[in-house]
Amino acid sequence: MTLDDVARQCHPPTTPQTIGRLETGMRTVSVGWLNRIANALGVEAQDLVEGGDKAELKVAALVGPGGAMAPRKTAIAVSPRIEDGQVAVLVAGSVGDYRAGDELWCDTLQPGDYARALNRDVLIPRPAGRFLFGRLINRDEEKLQVLPLEAGGRQQIVSNPPWLAVAARLVRAL
Repeated sequence: MTLDDVARQCHPPTTPQTIGRLETGMRTVSVGWLNRIANALGVEAQDLVEGGDKAELKVAALVGPGGAMAPRKTAIAVSPRIEDGQVAVLVAGSVGDYRAGDELWCDTLQPGDYARALNRDVLIPRPAGRFLFGRLINRDEEKLQVLPLEAGGRQQIVSNPPWLAVAARLVRAL
């Protein structure tokens, strides 16, 4: 297809000069433009960009006012760069300082490293696909004391979790 063909196939139509500027980097390609051009070409937007190594974080839990739970379907969060042992938490409903739609990229820690998570928000696995999400306020031998982020939430004590994930990065859509 020529630049003119692509420009005419866009909805709404645009000029070949605009398509040329987007293609050569003279104009910044927004997500909206990327989607318009992909539709004009009959491809997915992700086919138009170089992805490099896939940087996908497994979503470990969904968090909301009712607490944290495992997602019903496999989900991923796309990160520009991931490190070993990272997981994501999606905020399904506003809770504490987090808004619905936020993503938390978390670093998993083993029991010997739990002290690094004190006074930080953590995700702790529980039996039957459940999770506890809150602020780690104390670590006493093999017990963790966690304050839920919900208003009026009561402190929870968790014994011997095999791992926990500490929030390392908040991703919020503009």
